[in-house]
Amino acid sequence: MAELFIKQAEQYAEGRPSYPQQLFEFIASKTPSHDLAWDAGTGSGQAARSTAGIYKNVIATDTSPKQLSFAPRLPNVRYQLTPPTMSSAELERNVAPQSSIDVVTVAQALHWFDIPNFYQQVKWVLKKPHGVIAAWCYSPPKVNDSVDAIFKRFHFVSVDPHWDASHKLMDDMYRNIDFPFEPVEGADHTGPFEFVAERLMDLDDYFKLFRSRSAYQIAREKGVEQLSNDVIEEFKHAWNEDGLDKKVVKFPIYLRIGRVGNL
Repeated sequence: MAELFIKQAEQYAEGRPSYPQQLFEFIASKTPSHDLAWDAGTGSGQAARSTAGIYKNVIATDTSPKQLSFAPRLPNVRYQLTPPTMSSAELERNVAPQSSIDVVTVAQALHWFDIPNFYQQVKWVLKKPHGVIAAWCYSPPKVNDSVDAIFKRFHFVSVDPHWDASHKLMDDMYRNIDFPFEPVEGADHTGPFEFVAERLMDLDDYFKLFRSRSAYQIAREKGVEQLSNDVIEEFKHAWNEDGLDKKVVKFPIYLRIGRVGNL
């Protein structure tokens, strides 16, 4: 997973959306205490930054040093480079002791993990019984009918063959991903719960987002340039139809959330 994002780490940090405050407030409302959070697969720290505004301390981990180099430095966030798999001793040394974490967040990253192994780690570090895991992904950006029509055609014809197999877990927005946790207080299921992220973007921003995707990097390594001149011109024409240089781009978010319970 780390290798896929090394070459476009800066574009990932600049191009990816921030997540809505309502998402983090919802998650925080389900944890009785707000002392310690673990943001797993933090990348360039988009979720860690918001989590740090609610929880006293955040451990933000990733397997990519290049990604971590672009994460915002905050006084209550400790960034930690970790190996893809960790023993219990390594987990305690790199992350936190057993039963000490209030919430584990995973933003747009769960599909890249060794999920069964990760869940064992989550169950080990979360406080019992109310420790919470919150994992979310977002679907392709929504701009307007003209831009979205090009994106949809291009995404499913030109881009889809280049996704890593792990990315296919996002196709149903985590609806069928394995999630062996109990519903949080006030809920009768573990999701997905829907939120929306918004970002004001111009066309260059939109292309940065596109170039930050793993499928783009995989295609380039195979000698395929997905954003050819013809494709760029198509997007330019659609983008400029309404005469507005900048547009509010929406990213539908799908959250799975559950508590660890008594183990």
